[in-house]
Amino acid sequence: MNEHPEKETGTLPAQDGSRIAVSFLFFGLAVAVAAFSAMLFMDLSRQSVGLLVIALSIVLLLMGIPVGVAMLGAAVVGLWAISGGRVVTSTLKSVAYDSTASWSYSVIPMFILMGMLLWRSGLTASAFETARRWLGWLPGGLAVSTNFAGATLAASSGSTIGITYALGRVSIPEMLRSGYHPQLAVGSVAAAGTLGQIIPPSLLLVIYAGAASVPVGQQLLAGVVPGLILAFAFAAMIIVYAMIRPEVAPRIDMRAITWRMRWQSLAGILPVACVVLLVIGGLFAGIFTATEAGVFGMLAALVFGVAHQIRQGASMAEIVEMLRVSVIGTLQGTASIFLLIIGVAALARVMALSQVPNMLASGILDLGLGRVELLLILILVYLILGMFMDTLAMMLLTIPVLLIPLRTVGVDPLWFGVFLVVMAEVGLLTPPLGILTFIVHRIASDPQANLGTPISLTTVFKGVAPFALTALAVLILLIFVPGIVTWLPGASLAR
Repeated sequence: MNEHPEKETGTLPAQDGSRIAVSFLFFGLAVAVAAFSAMLFMDLSRQSVGLLVIALSIVLLLMGIPVGVAMLGAAVVGLWAISGGRVVTSTLKSVAYDSTASWSYSVIPMFILMGMLLWRSGLTASAFETARRWLGWLPGGLAVSTNFAGATLAASSGSTIGITYALGRVSIPEMLRSGYHPQLAVGSVAAAGTLGQIIPPSLLLVIYAGAASVPVGQQLLAGVVPGLILAFAFAAMIIVYAMIRPEVAPRIDMRAITWRMRWQSLAGILPVACVVLLVIGGLFAGIFTATEAGVFGMLAALVFGVAHQIRQGASMAEIVEMLRVSVIGTLQGTASIFLLIIGVAALARVMALSQVPNMLASGILDLGLGRVELLLILILVYLILGMFMDTLAMMLLTIPVLLIPLRTVGVDPLWFGVFLVVMAEVGLLTPPLGILTFIVHRIASDPQANLGTPISLTTVFKGVAPFALTALAVLILLIFVPGIVTWLPGASLAR
């Protein structure tokens, strides 16, 4: 007789999961080998090779191959099939330098370092408390505070995951302690994190601008108004939900919070506000290019961060360690992003040679699809892709394919950048990948965060569902009123 039946039964799901994973791996390998063999040994048309390159990229991504490596590998096979080994050699020699040695991409390490300095120095920690003191009286006030704290952090760091961690550790236990339903608590944290790549500075918008060959400064400004609309839409949804079901978000007692305390709390976010005004204001006024705005924002974050550490009594060794960790994080983040850029540049070259984008553009014209119809179809396409693909992979795989068809029906590339980033952020919330939901679940699994009340992954997915639907509603608004996106870049002097 088995003395530990619970141990035996507990291993069966793991064994089944391993078998499924191994089976999927072998299936993916078989598909990849088939696509590889077809491109190299069969007499295929250029369009057929281009379509097989896209399919091979998707299979490699689903197998867990890093995004940049998957795209570069599929592109090399496609280039060999279309133009031979000499073109592959020349492409590999040039693409790494030509695709990344761009003035527009120099803003990436600046934005990453700016966010790292604000986060590691502790300047972002006070955003939730300030929002709580000012907005806590509203229905669902703590969730609304979390939402606007996320918008504030988004405008200073642009790191979706960093914002989610910073807010989750503080706001989830605060909401649960006040009697909030776990679904609303975790859902509002995940939704606030999505604002990190819509409100500038946004690395996704910078990467898109480089891939689509549009001005970085104008592309960043294009995300300001939609990002604010999304933040207010989330807040409105929370307030209405809390009014309909007050038991999910009990009102908190604000009598102990005086106006003096509210005004004093603003001092805590003043450095962050200065960085935001410097970056966005400088871009709008045409004082800075995007790269210059990133440099000045980084320098301001450095000065404010070090000053904050000194006020907190940190030693010189602790300040140096903060700077060291920030720089290392910046180098790692920049290197990973540049590998992605190299992969998408190689893939774009294959798409140009294969004429697949032109074929799609002709097909769309033959079908008679207009701008609105095509974009509504793309919402469904990106929702499906977001279920299986990483955010950056989804973006970079489709940009080279869709730009020509979109221009054919009159879609502004600046507008499409915002559309694409919003869809990418929705993909961070929806199952089965939904990386933000897993991050929030990990935070909420900590007994110090959940106050001893277990929160399941199902609870997190249910919590983010209303926010994902709200984001899609905002996206449909942008489709029918595109001027919301293009107004600010058009009114600015951004270069």
